Amino acid sequence: MEVKAKNYFRGNIEFSNLLSKNLKVKIYRTIILPVLYGCETWSLKMREGRRLRVFKNMVLRRIFGSKRDKVTGEWRKLHNEELYDMYCSPNIIRMIKPRRTV
Repeated sequence: MEVKAKNYFRGNIEFSNLLSKNLKVKIYRTIILPVLYGCETWSLKMREGRRLRVFKNMVLRRIFGSKRDKVTGEWRKLHNEELYDMYCSPNIIRMIKPRRTV
């Protein structure tokens, strides 16, 4: 499922300059996250949890783009804390665990 979500995002949304960041975030919330919720049925181990967090951060970095460093003036990737400040979503594992059925 993660591969399908990644390919859909990469092929259709990521490089489109016609879509605003707000619209890309809405698409991420309505199309990508529900696909990731399919992992509720997985037995989530540390490795899978880490991979889900990495995927989420990768998608958000592609939506929000790079940031110019104030001191050096060079472009750099956004740090995880900056992504959290911009998107304000809880940890994806914390969102999935309560939804799981026993």
